[in-house]
Amino acid sequence: MAASASYRSPLVCFFSLAAALFFASWYLLLDSAAAPPARHPPLRSPTPTTKCDPAKALLRVYMYDLPPEFHFGLLNSNPATTTTAPWPDLLTHAAPAYPGGLNLQHSIEYWLTLDLLASEQGAPTPCTAARVRDPARADVVFVPFFASLSFNRHSKDDRALQRRLLDFLAARPEWRRSGGRDHVVLAHHPNGMLHARYRLWPCLFVLCDFGRYPHSVANVDKDVVAPYLHMVDNFFNDTAGYNDRPTLIYFQGAIYRKDGGFIRQELYYLLKDEKDVHFSFGSVAGNGIEQSTRGMRASKFCLNIAGDTPSSNRLFDSIVSHCVPVIISDEIELPFEDVIDYSKFCIIVRGADAVKKDFLINLIKGISQEEWTSMWNKLKEVERHFEYQYPSQPDDAVQMIWKTIARKVPSIRLKINRLRRFSRFEANKTNESPARSSWLQSQAR
Repeated sequence: MAASASYRSPLVCFFSLAAALFFASWYLLLDSAAAPPARHPPLRSPTPTTKCDPAKALLRVYMYDLPPEFHFGLLNSNPATTTTAPWPDLLTHAAPAYPGGLNLQHSIEYWLTLDLLASEQGAPTPCTAARVRDPARADVVFVPFFASLSFNRHSKDDRALQRRLLDFLAARPEWRRSGGRDHVVLAHHPNGMLHARYRLWPCLFVLCDFGRYPHSVANVDKDVVAPYLHMVDNFFNDTAGYNDRPTLIYFQGAIYRKDGGFIRQELYYLLKDEKDVHFSFGSVAGNGIEQSTRGMRASKFCLNIAGDTPSSNRLFDSIVSHCVPVIISDEIELPFEDVIDYSKFCIIVRGADAVKKDFLINLIKGISQEEWTSMWNKLKEVERHFEYQYPSQPDDAVQMIWKTIARKVPSIRLKINRLRRFSRFEANKTNESPARSSWLQSQAR
């Protein structure tokens, strides 16, 4: 009996261990399905590197030491519980993770702030921009408020946080010296900074587009258009050329939209029955991202049509899928267009032409395999310019944004010098403010 029990004991232990491993692996599988890991995991530098030399940097940046409630504290579900340390230590700890899902598409504030911190702490960075501690040495003043995340995840406290930011800026000598004209404000979400934007109008905004801003507050001459972070995965080692992509035209998304999105429904009725065209409703719910990934990689041309705003991350999903974008959005402004010629890898069509019967389908069918292949190769060449990552790499999205800001510096200096012409004479001071927009007035109530 004792021998039998002794014989069974190892078997019992074996099956118990196997069962434990099975349930543990099943739990991990479910957990990973419920909360997929970030596509752009923050990396830690294993060894310190040389700190950026501001004298050699293209752009010298003075960054305010705002409390964590304005930036990395917002990464937590409850910002009030965050640490009081002003900034994360990137040399000894991994960078704090940014919330996943659609929050990521407007996360530029996170990547730019990380890069500035890396420039000072000695973590890896190409050193296009370098943080300086003396504002007199700076080309621009960086306001590290994660406005998009504040709107997306903390909307109840967003208005109060914007008010505190305005109070902070009004008390700063850097603001008073320039009237805010050399300040860089990140408001990539169309509704970010909704309550403060009229007080911040002299600043350089970094935006996704100008769809919800009047020209007096934001415009292409003053501000910087930054790409969305793409939601589909990169198409590495792509050999799926013209004949390997059976779908001619691909669109999956919300079809009925407000504002400028009426073109989507017009095109739906024009194209839905065309051969080799996929035009259907879709969302990020369920496996929507996976469906879009497969669909774009199997398509020659991907439609990018104006919706609630002139732009969307669909354009950048198309670029990293190497599906030639067909842009139909008359009001769109494209990132880095002063140095990138989009006509070499995109088809850009006016909305009025796109909704003419047979115009779009005949235009696309008229593009030869040779022309398409040239654009396909160009997409693989330029996609690195639209990639957000930490550590940042030369000419990725972070570095391209810094370079675009640097090209604005002479214009900023001109504005500040003109502002100072009569600064010694109080009688010449004026109370400037832009005309208000009825849309924004209603939104800000």
